[in-house]
Amino acid sequence: MRSILACLVLSALVFSVSAAPYPHPGVVTADPPADKANPASMQVAQIDSHGSKMNAVLYLASGAGPHPTLVLFHGFPGNEQNLDLAQAVRRAGFNVLTLHYRGSWGSPGTFSLTHVLEDADAAVAFVRDPAHAKDYRIDRDRIFVAGHSMGGFAAGWAVGHAKDVKGLVMISGADMGSVTPDKVQGAQRKEWEEDIIPLVGCTVDGLIAEAQANTATWKFQSWVPLLKDRPALLISSNDGLQPSAEALADALRKAGDTDVQTRHFDTDHPYSDKRLALTSTVVDWLSDHAK
Repeated sequence: MRSILACLVLSALVFSVSAAPYPHPGVVTADPPADKANPASMQVAQIDSHGSKMNAVLYLASGAGPHPTLVLFHGFPGNEQNLDLAQAVRRAGFNVLTLHYRGSWGSPGTFSLTHVLEDADAAVAFVRDPAHAKDYRIDRDRIFVAGHSMGGFAAGWAVGHAKDVKGLVMISGADMGSVTPDKVQGAQRKEWEEDIIPLVGCTVDGLIAEAQANTATWKFQSWVPLLKDRPALLISSNDGLQPSAEALADALRKAGDTDVQTRHFDTDHPYSDKRLALTSTVVDWLSDHAK
């Protein structure tokens, strides 16, 4: 009996240690109670951006709402869409809007970095629209924006242009305003050449030139005056983007932002072996800031 009790105690300790980094294990790994009157659902939408209709999906939370809502932007080109994160955020009681930028993955139009930023503004305007808020049970006072990699670039830009967005989450945010030809060479250039395959109307050289032409207004540091009054969660990994995340966090704090959090994970750019840790961190932060 003593040996059995010892094993049970040891098992409990192991579980408590392994579970410690995950503040919302129920939300991450279990489904919430169903609401038959207002069930969770997935709604297809088309978002107008400069004459083209972007393909979008809304993951709607169960319950009458209105619900806090997250706009979630994918990176370049969007192979990792973070839909596991979207599903977990919905289980936490949020709506989530995901989309494909113009010229990407079947959305009409052409792809460019400028279009990505315009599309990000259009997506945030979509969830802020009173008619859409009514249709999709959106709480317009609790809108958050998140993005991964280039999507973090899009998220930061969109939050800077929408003063009533409640908070920003950047996951390995890519500072596209700092892109130069010498940074896209060798293996990096080969990767970009593969990445543009599902994108319409762009070239690697064209994207680099576009970034260089907009350095003054696209660098993260130039956005500090627009972001300093909003909470921010800046997440990084071992992909070389941690310095820009830390620099942005420091700049925001120096500018007076009292709610800036950073988190680093020992993993790759897609967070391949830290998906639950990433999801729990984002869900925890969103839940705390949506109160």
